[in-house]
Amino acid sequence: MFPAENLRDWRGEKVIDPDGAKIGDLEAVYVDTSTDEPAFATVRIGMIGRHRLVFVPLAGATVTPGAVRVRYDKKLVGDAPAIDVDGELTAADEPRVFAHYSVPYQTGTAGERRLARR
Repeated sequence: MFPAENLRDWRGEKVIDPDGAKIGDLEAVYVDTSTDEPAFATVRIGMIGRHRLVFVPLAGATVTPGAVRVRYDKKLVGDAPAIDVDGELTAADEPRVFAHYSVPYQTGTAGERRLARR
């Protein structure tokens, strides 16, 4: 996978699904707190004035000219747990993000959160 700092450089660029359909624009990168590796991204979707941020896993994502391609189709990502554009992911909602994509979820050994925005 690519270093988090490189992914952050793609903020505002398109995020596309495996078929090349635009999902939205990359808003932020969330790292796995146990490894400090990029784990999820938030993608800005919706209409002007009604934007929201949805979460999508970065495992298997690739960078193409002008876009980040994720392994998940547009519909699945669009139905993912979301936060307001100025909101943040709560600890209580974090397991739902993982469950939506059937990704195993486990807190840290001391119960710490799994994701951190970078």
